[in-house]
Amino acid sequence: DGLALISGLSRLGEAIVDGPIQIKRAIPTLALIPLLMLWFGIGEGMKVTTIALAVLIPIYIQTHSSLRSIDSRYVELAQTLRMGYGEFIREVILPGALPGFFLGLRLAVTYAWLSLVVVEQVNATSGIGYMIDLARNYGQTDIVIVGLVVYALLGLGCDGIVRLCQERSLSWRRTLAD
Repeated sequence: DGLALISGLSRLGEAIVDGPIQIKRAIPTLALIPLLMLWFGIGEGMKVTTIALAVLIPIYIQTHSSLRSIDSRYVELAQTLRMGYGEFIREVILPGALPGFFLGLRLAVTYAWLSLVVVEQVNATSGIGYMIDLARNYGQTDIVIVGLVVYALLGLGCDGIVRLCQERSLSWRRTLAD
């Protein structure tokens, strides 16, 4: 997350970025739906904006936390090796931030599906959420359950993809499971 990098790498960046992010964090994304509907109307733009706002916070918080918890000995080692700033970012900062980024991404996938379900039920003319809402109106419990199962399987699949990316990206890292 670029915002977490800006905020995590400098005090000025944190002063500029962190405040607005914390304000956004205090406002539930789903509470913004009426405003987003007024601004974007019914359609994909509103869905994408809602989902983007929902996933911003978990990725930012986890990545920022990982950046702030990089061991200062690595920073000292980079200085001793006279690493340039770009090399320092590439060799120390990004590898140190990846575990938190992936944790945030896994949470973000959940928030993305949650947001999609809600916006498809309140502001859509198609989609699984729309189908579930129509089925609810007609008392078709079986279709509601099928829709929920589809969401569950899609969510599980997305989490599996993120975990696979995490395992491949962090293959160099030793964990307790190894």
